[in-house]
Amino acid sequence: MSAITTSGTPPTPMSPRMRSAVRAVITLIVFALIYEAIARTEYFPPVLMPTLPKIGKTLLTVLLDGSILAHAGSTLYRVLLGMALSVVVGLPLGILMGRFKPVENFVLPLASALMPIPSLAWVPIFILWFGLGNTVAVLIVFYAALFPMLLNAWSGVRAVNPLWLRAAGAMGADERALFWKVIVPGASPFIITGIRQAFLRAWIAVIGAEFLAASDWGLGWVIFDAKEFLNADLMIAALVVIGAIGFAFERLVFGTLERVTVQRWGMVRLAKT
Repeated sequence: MSAITTSGTPPTPMSPRMRSAVRAVITLIVFALIYEAIARTEYFPPVLMPTLPKIGKTLLTVLLDGSILAHAGSTLYRVLLGMALSVVVGLPLGILMGRFKPVENFVLPLASALMPIPSLAWVPIFILWFGLGNTVAVLIVFYAALFPMLLNAWSGVRAVNPLWLRAAGAMGADERALFWKVIVPGASPFIITGIRQAFLRAWIAVIGAEFLAASDWGLGWVIFDAKEFLNADLMIAALVVIGAIGFAFERLVFGTLERVTVQRWGMVRLAKT
């Protein structure tokens, strides 16, 4: 028998999005409690592992004075610009690789040779070529994000069921219709996965690039500069901001993109809650 409220009506079930948000909050709270418990043991000196109240106070200070928001804006600008370049180059090229064998034969060996090279290994060379500043950071993000985008798009197109293509062709679909009605929906789970992976690699790359090549703006620079003065609370506050931005993009951007594409098209199955 299902539970009923005191008014005699059954309780309204939570939506899947609400359940997901509740689980995420619980996970973050548990992680925070574990961190706080370790910090209060003083196994690490308090100056190196500050407690959550101290981190919160520092985070509130830099939020109110706007400094952390300015640094976050600089970092986000580099990430989004580099990501946009990787999508513009990697997505069409990956689709062409999946559709045309000569393109695959030309591009795949080059991608296989370049992909294992860490993006940060290019920083000294890019500094020699382009100097310090935004250009190097954006190019490092582009390099880091390009290959997940490229290879996932290629894999997605190759994974499209040939029966779908033949059936659409038999019904008179031309190449344009095949692309928009069959290939894009069929490859979309791989493409969205590629965008997610590219975004994660972009953040890793941009923070490292800001350590080495940026000017005095960016969350990576904040962490690097705070390390010089043992400001662990500021370092962790910057990490919280990075995590918050990543969490927001995952929930609001990638989650929405997935709902309006692959879930709407029935290309993925939702996990049981």
